[in-house]
Amino acid sequence: MPVFYKPVPTSEHDDEESQNLTKSRSARIKTTLFYFVATIAVMYVAYLATRSIIRSVPKHGMHGRPGCHHRNLTTLPSHHILPSGDKIPSVALGIAGKGEVGAAVQTALKTGYRHIDGAWIYGNEEEVGKAISASGVPRDQLWLTSKLWNNFHAPEDIEPALDETLTRLNTEYLDLYLIHWPIAFKKGSNNVLDKELTANPYPTWQKLEELVDKGKIRNIGISNFNIARIKNLTANPLKHKPAVNQVELNYFNPQPELLKWSKENGLLLEAYSPLGSTKQVKEALSVPEVKEIAKKLDITPAQALISWHVQRGTIVLPKSVTPSRVQENFQVVTLPDDLFDKLEKAATSHPPQRVVNPSKNWGLDFDVFDENWPL
Repeated sequence: MPVFYKPVPTSEHDDEESQNLTKSRSARIKTTLFYFVATIAVMYVAYLATRSIIRSVPKHGMHGRPGCHHRNLTTLPSHHILPSGDKIPSVALGIAGKGEVGAAVQTALKTGYRHIDGAWIYGNEEEVGKAISASGVPRDQLWLTSKLWNNFHAPEDIEPALDETLTRLNTEYLDLYLIHWPIAFKKGSNNVLDKELTANPYPTWQKLEELVDKGKIRNIGISNFNIARIKNLTANPLKHKPAVNQVELNYFNPQPELLKWSKENGLLLEAYSPLGSTKQVKEALSVPEVKEIAKKLDITPAQALISWHVQRGTIVLPKSVTPSRVQENFQVVTLPDDLFDKLEKAATSHPPQRVVNPSKNWGLDFDVFDENWPL
């Protein structure tokens, strides 16, 4: 006969124990899930906090150490390393004029700028210095540039001129000090040319080198020098090479030859008037290639041009005292290669239009930007 097995009947005690085991197992699962979700949430919050700190708080200063304060530039360089090892931020606030500059500096520093570019001749260094002091940004997290004016090229006049700048900016040193123009005037004169120091800037440079060694300047450079003037200076036995050359660079005057030569010779270019002169800005922002980039990348035309400058490998110095534009100019993005090449081709395919050329106003009988001078 077949044998049929019947389930063994359970007691009420067994049923209760089984229910308790089920409840205990369910509770453990719920507890485990809770701690798992809580751990993930804590890790995510920690990640966001860490990312925010890394993007907004510098760990070190500018001089040869990591952590230079700058915003995320995608694949574009946030800074460039100079021969001294110092790191110079790739986007600066250019400052000129009086009255509104202090507010612009404060807006820039709040936005994240850490590079301020000025000059003695602008007459606003005291205003800039007060704005920097009020910002609370530590000095070693700032990059300050100023420039030696034409009347102070004589070696004995350089340190007093520098000291005046340092006092007005309320700082003990400059990160970068430039020879503003390759033209020397007699001190106290109304643009009376000092032919010797104009033809041979080496004595001026030697004094600047001395001030680097004294610690009053971190880096020295030049401004508005063409290739001939650069070679004229660097033919001498320099102790400190020019760190940068600040020149007019924009869509209308892109200077591709100077840019190429400078890269080949390890000289960094800085672009002033990067959107063009005051009368050119509107036209520059309306260039078809610029508008195309802005539309495709969902950025402004100004951001497209400033990004182009950074992508060319230059430091860019946009000027503005309008808060929204100061903020706008700081946001740069990588341009796709095809769009970058298209804009580069458009900029270099038309005759160059230089705007900043004071030769006539200074009464010179030659052009500052001529390759050969009658000196």
